[in-house]
Amino acid sequence: MTSTLDVSAARSVAFDLLRSVLARHKTFENAMAIHDGFRRLPARDKGFARLIVATTLRRLGQIDGLLDICIEKPLPKAGDAVRDILRLGTAQMLFLGVAPHASVNSAVTLVESRKLTKFKGLTNAVLRRISRDGGEMLAEFPDICNICGWMLAGWIEAFGEQTAARIATASLAEPPLDISVKENPEGWAEKLGARVLPTGTLRRRFEGPLEGMSGFSDGAWWVQDAAAALPAKLLGDVQDRTVVELCAAPGGKTAQLILAKARLTAVDRSETRLGRLKRNLSRLGLSTNLVTADATKWGPPAPVDAILLDPPCTSTGTIRRHPDILHSKSWAELTKLTALQDRLLAAAVEMLKPGGRLVYCVCSLQPEEGEHRIAKFVESGVPVDLDPIRADEIGGIVDAITTQGELRTLPHHLGDKGGLDGFFAARLIRT
Repeated sequence: MTSTLDVSAARSVAFDLLRSVLARHKTFENAMAIHDGFRRLPARDKGFARLIVATTLRRLGQIDGLLDICIEKPLPKAGDAVRDILRLGTAQMLFLGVAPHASVNSAVTLVESRKLTKFKGLTNAVLRRISRDGGEMLAEFPDICNICGWMLAGWIEAFGEQTAARIATASLAEPPLDISVKENPEGWAEKLGARVLPTGTLRRRFEGPLEGMSGFSDGAWWVQDAAAALPAKLLGDVQDRTVVELCAAPGGKTAQLILAKARLTAVDRSETRLGRLKRNLSRLGLSTNLVTADATKWGPPAPVDAILLDPPCTSTGTIRRHPDILHSKSWAELTKLTALQDRLLAAAVEMLKPGGRLVYCVCSLQPEEGEHRIAKFVESGVPVDLDPIRADEIGGIVDAITTQGELRTLPHHLGDKGGLDGFFAARLIRT
């Protein structure tokens, strides 16, 4: 990353976005969507602002560790904003390769413009020390310092310390752009400058607005992480079979099931989210039966052949794409979500015919939302059997199949090809 652009506006917007996430608890996506200044930035500056904030959020544990060493006295409450400016400057120097003088000078200018002039000297001194000694000090703060305690504890329990450390490192990377196509993946890979992954997903670097890419306006493809595209495939051949998708928005899996010629009903409790799903399908030239309902209380007119359940979760498998998750989720929220997941599982199995398939999936790395939920459900005496998933169903990714025959993708899987989001899926048969 060079500092040849005039990015003073981008840095100012980046500060506003970081404050929105950390101080006002907005999601990063929402903060960008509602910030007029961000929307008005040229595409290149917009990308730079987004990258600064995303990097700061990903590396916040390490950054704060360095700042705690370099700031001798605790900052007053009014200094919270200054700390965010220091965080952004540190991220630029240590993780984005921005020249130290550009990072320091822009931070001092930002302090002045935000009427925090009394912190000008501190800002200059702290960032100059980090520019001089930060690389050496960073060795004291491994990547796992960026992961909050309850989240990391779950990873260590499920995968061990070494794998948890690999997950932490892989979760810090900028993700690639993954694309699902309606047809002809090889042809679209050539048009889009992408590669075809073993799972069938197309992958390329993310470069600029999607709207300008070939095939987007024609509805030839949609954005969907390679791991997120796997659960729908685990239902097998669904042509002319009755299928219910629960918690369906935003619609990537819905599109897969429509294209697989399922007789599909897509259910979501949120009218807003279902409206987004409908718009996404409309761009693709697809449609299906959509129902706004609470899936724990709703049921189909008759038992169905298959169900795909993708319940609300902590989404810790998508930290690469949504680094604010590191700071917005909590153990208390996890506890509430697991209770909801149990209720949705119980409701889903009641909708199935004997012999019907239920695929449960979450974009979470927490075992409490994946392995633990399915183990508890199967052991509760519900009339279901676990139906083992095979590696040949997911492009031969042997490492992603657990000893129980469940799917567990980790961010470092397919690491030489850009990694995967963290996902869990299990397949159950109604007995």
